[in-house]
Amino acid sequence: MHLSPAALDSIQTLCIGLALSGLLASAYEMVTARRASFSLLERGGVVAAAALPMLAFSAPFIILRNTVRGRRIEGRPIPFVMLATMIACGWSLLSGSLALRLAGIIAGV
Repeated sequence: MHLSPAALDSIQTLCIGLALSGLLASAYEMVTARRASFSLLERGGVVAAAALPMLAFSAPFIILRNTVRGRRIEGRPIPFVMLATMIACGWSLLSGSLALRLAGIIAGV
């Protein structure tokens, strides 16, 4: 099987986005002893403003974690799981692309 350079670049970006997402969510959990969740935005004010950048990059991990948990516990239908996975992977591509661009700017490339 032969993959084009563009496809390999997209796979790399996806993997970096997912890894960054998991790293940030796990770091948040380690520091606060609570799971990262979108409910941080419900608090409003300074807490929500401070949580927004962290949630923007850790969202794919949170979406996938909640989807797998919902499928296992609540028995959510497979099409819902597929849609949530597609959304998380798209979001991961965007955050991975942004992370790579920021790394390139910092490295001076």
